[in-house]
Amino acid sequence: MTVPTTLSADDLALIDRFSLSQGAHSSLEEGACALELISYVTREPWSDHPACVCPVLGAFFRAWNDSLPDADRNAIIKPLLPRLIGTNGGSALAERRALMAADWLIRIHTPAWLRLAKLDAQANALASLPEITSMASIPSIREPIEAASNDAAAAGAAAWDAAWAAAGAAARAAARDAARDAAWAAAGAAARDAAWDAAGDAAWDAAGDAAWDAAWAAAGAAAWDAAWAAAGAAARAAAGDAARDAARAAARDAARDALKPTRDLLIQSAAELVERMINARVA
Repeated sequence: MTVPTTLSADDLALIDRFSLSQGAHSSLEEGACALELISYVTREPWSDHPACVCPVLGAFFRAWNDSLPDADRNAIIKPLLPRLIGTNGGSALAERRALMAADWLIRIHTPAWLRLAKLDAQANALASLPEITSMASIPSIREPIEAASNDAAAAGAAAWDAAWAAAGAAARAAARDAARDAAWAAAGAAARDAAWDAAGDAAWDAAGDAAWDAAWAAAGAAAWDAAWAAAGAAARAAAGDAARDAARAAARDAARDALKPTRDLLIQSAAELVERMINARVA
């Protein structure tokens, strides 16, 4: 099968008007994720693994497609789809892109959450690491990544302990749910799953777990602080289910609002990463 490297005006118009959706679909009539739509317009067999797309970029876009909100999915992902066609340039180029994804997670994504949790020294330590350009460099940076992970975990535990000591069950539940939901939506969306899947075996075993743990714990600590500030007093004074529900909603909203600027910044940063990955070449 010959896959077109450029799309017809009709195919481009289809992409432009189509609304991407989460998950797998059996046909275009049922819906399509980003990669399924590419398989359709390139006349490949229907799949979310079209052969014309670099497997690393494909992994990134599958995770991104399923975790971004609807508006971001269509505004950010769709304009990039035509440029994914023809990016499958072999294993060396795929490895280069995998290392770029891992580097972004460790030196950009994780420090952003650490700074939000006021762990500036740890953030600076990761941001100042040398760029990851080969698998050989991964073991040498493992120690600072694990140190940041441990410090972020301690910050998250301290935030939880403060909430536990200060409030009753309703307040703890409100803050816990808000922190969990907001941290997952923000830290998990365009970062953890995408970089995890993209980097895969190329770079992950040595440092990926620690980098993700640090980002998750830092996002959770920041969410705890905001959630507790918003819901603590209301939950402590709650009388009845309605008041507890209101406190829980206030906590969740406050946590989401606190994380949103960092989350939005990282979504834009991820889009810039994708541009670099598409343009990447190997010597």
